[in-house]
Amino acid sequence: MTQDSHTDISLDSQMDTQEVQPQNEQGFEKFGLKDFVLKGIKEAGFSSPSPVQAQSIPIVLQGKDLIAQAQTGTGKTAAFSIPILNSLSRNKEIEALVITPTRELAMQISEEVLKLGRFGRIKTICMYGGQSIKRQCDLLEKKPKVMIATPGRLLDHLQNGRIENFAPKVVVLDESDEILDMGFLDDIEEIFKFLPNTHQTLLFSATMPEPIKQLALKILQKPEFVKITPTDITNKDIEQQYYIINEGERDEAIVRLIETQNPTKSIIFTRTKKEADALASRLVARGFKAMALHGDMEQWDRRTAIKAFKENEIELLVATDVASRGLDISDVSHVLNYHIPLNPESYVHRIGRTGRAGKKGVAITLATPLEYKDLSKIKQITKAKLTLCEITQEYSDDAFSQEISHAKVNDKSVAIYEKLKDKIDTTQLCLKLIALHLEKSKQSKIGLSKEQIAQLESEEKEQKSNKKSGRFSRNAKSSSQSQRGNSRDRGGNKRGGRRRYDDVDKSQPYTGSIWG
Repeated sequence: MTQDSHTDISLDSQMDTQEVQPQNEQGFEKFGLKDFVLKGIKEAGFSSPSPVQAQSIPIVLQGKDLIAQAQTGTGKTAAFSIPILNSLSRNKEIEALVITPTRELAMQISEEVLKLGRFGRIKTICMYGGQSIKRQCDLLEKKPKVMIATPGRLLDHLQNGRIENFAPKVVVLDESDEILDMGFLDDIEEIFKFLPNTHQTLLFSATMPEPIKQLALKILQKPEFVKITPTDITNKDIEQQYYIINEGERDEAIVRLIETQNPTKSIIFTRTKKEADALASRLVARGFKAMALHGDMEQWDRRTAIKAFKENEIELLVATDVASRGLDISDVSHVLNYHIPLNPESYVHRIGRTGRAGKKGVAITLATPLEYKDLSKIKQITKAKLTLCEITQEYSDDAFSQEISHAKVNDKSVAIYEKLKDKIDTTQLCLKLIALHLEKSKQSKIGLSKEQIAQLESEEKEQKSNKKSGRFSRNAKSSSQSQRGNSRDRGGNKRGGRRRYDDVDKSQPYTGSIWG
């Protein structure tokens, strides 16, 4: 719906005052849903609504516009799918449109809608780039009730007039912040020009950056607000660990952690697509079954990687944040952050890939001494309990056996063996070589010890104390200098000294503290 020109909405103030705390568990029956929807919910394994579902479903059922802010893994898909399915009529037109940023997420939503609506025989269509346009047009002829689409392909269909009588009653923008990050905001505004002004609009997002707030003001009419804070969704089934390492030790740290913790299935998050490819290649070279997943991969390659991971053909998936959105894999035992996430929201997104469906999980974050204070920000904002750990310096038996099995025999090793075989018993030779290897592995220490980190903390506290006392002693002098400096700023000259976070070019690679 179009926003009234005289209506003044402050998204920040309204969402801050309407943060929702988890309520006592109750069944879905309290919403007065149709029998086929309740049956689908039960078959899907849902027993009670999550906080975002408990608050959102009644609002959507009342036909109101909605802005819901909640992290991935909180049940957002069901929060809009359930009331949409309940409101569908029996005409032959598309009644609901869900717009989502990635093809993987589109397919995931389509599967969940089909699962929830199976007893009502609800037809869906999932449209994204890389599919045959003719095939999608053929599916449109079968009169689906719910369309799930990525922005680019949907806009292409609309601009070329391939969707007849397109007037959905409900429009959902899912993962709106990722739609923004992937550059689809202009496409969204163009898509809304093809839609009637009478539809109900639901906006779901993990974060609420300013461009998304401005978009909400344009396309929503007197929306209701639901905000589930990170403290609401802290998963007690996830053990959260962090390790302080040196910058050049990241690869060895990842390998050592995999070898010592023996995860059954892990996702390793990197910041860039290039890092994902490079790390996956290095892990494969070390004998691990690993594949990369990122947005620059061809659709077929991305689907192959996801399928291989789901079906246990590989044990490690090296992924970027955007590519991993929408992954719903319940048996991920470990999540590893190759770098500290760029913000607390990303941290919550990432670790939410493990500890799902009532299973235990482990989330591991690698950080350098320079990034140590950024971990404190994550703890402070997410209220998460992160445990400081040291990287185990000894291999497990399985890890050592795996390394031995992957070692290549060369001419030099054969020559040395020929010289030693008559001097040392073969059993003794093997035992001595194993002992020598283990001793060397102990010496190749990775990361900082807890004692070294305690020293870092002490130094940081001392620096803060010195800065604070220094500010007090120079208060009068600083005040007069500040006034002169401010007048120079207004004159247009840039003042020297430490840059504010707002002045930092966030598009550049990380070189210091993320939050300033």
